Amino acid sequence: MSRRNSLMSEELKVEIAKELGVYEQVKQDGGWQNVSSKDCGNIVKKAIEIANRVNEINSIFSTISGSPP
Repeated sequence: MSRRNSLMSEELKVEIAKELGVYEQVKQDGGWQNVSSKDCGNIVKKAIEIANRVNEINSIFSTISGSPP
């Protein structure tokens, strides 16, 4: 099976995995292959929350500066 291009940087995945307590397993196993679907889903959920916050902040700054978002 071929790997798909990742939409999430490795750095972001690692940072979120550390925050959620999953990274030790990734480090121990040498990759993401044994991370449960539930944990992967939680990583994606957290990444979406971060992206939404960034978009909200960008929208606020665009409104303040007078330029369209």
